[in-house]
Amino acid sequence: MLELADLVLLTVPDDALPSLVEGLAETGAVRPGQLLVHTSGRYGTSVLDPARRAGALPLALHPAMTFTGTEVDVQRLAGCSFGVTAPEELRLAAEALVIEMGGEPEWIAEENRPLYHAALALGANHLVTLVAQSMELLARAGVEHPDRMLGPLLGAALDNALRSGDAALTGPVARGDAGTVAAHVSELRRHAPGAVAGYLAMARTTADRALAHGLLKPELAEDLLGVLADTESDGGDR
Repeated sequence: MLELADLVLLTVPDDALPSLVEGLAETGAVRPGQLLVHTSGRYGTSVLDPARRAGALPLALHPAMTFTGTEVDVQRLAGCSFGVTAPEELRLAAEALVIEMGGEPEWIAEENRPLYHAALALGANHLVTLVAQSMELLARAGVEHPDRMLGPLLGAALDNALRSGDAALTGPVARGDAGTVAAHVSELRRHAPGAVAGYLAMARTTADRALAHGLLKPELAEDLLGVLADTESDGGDR
C-alpha cells in the first residue's frame, strides 16, 4: 500500500526543476524506494534521473487545469485529466494517485511532453490573453458589461469547437469578408495598436485552417490573405 510518507511532491517553476532535483539527489534528501512526483507539464520523468539514480521512483503527474490558489482548486480536480508519464512498473501507482485525487489519467510518452504542454498553453494561457483583450476593446466601444456580453458567446464558441473542431469556424475570416477584416485592423490600429499583431496572426491562421477544411472559398481566400499582407506592411490604413 502506498503511504503518503513515501511521497515527495515537487511544485516549482518548470525552469527550476532540473537544478532542484539535482540538489535533492546531491544532498541525500531522496531515499531509495521513495516516490518522487513533479507536476510540470513540460517534463516527463527523465528530469528526475538524478533522483532515480539515488533510488527514487519517478512520476510525472500534470493536472490539465488552471488553478487560483483558493479552495475552488480542489473542486476543479474532480474529473480533471492528468498528463501522466511513468516507468512501466509504476503505471499502476501513477494511476492510483491520479484517481485518488479525483482525476483521470491520460498517458503521455516522454518524448511528447513538450508538445503536450505547448498544446495546453496554446489553448488555455493564450485564451486568457484573448478574452482579456476582447473585454478591454468592448469597454472602449462603450459596452458596460463586457463579461456579460462575451460569456454566452465564448461559451457557445468553445462548446462548438470541442464538438466540431474547425467545422465550428464562423466570422468574417471564415466567410472571406476581406473588407470587414481590413476595417477591423484599421480600428485596432487607432484604438489598440498592441492588439494588431495578435489579430493578424490569428486571422492568417484561421484563414489557413478554414481554407484547408473547405469552409473558405479559394477566390475569397486570395483577397483576404492579400488584405492581411497589405495591412501588415502598410500600417492598415486602407
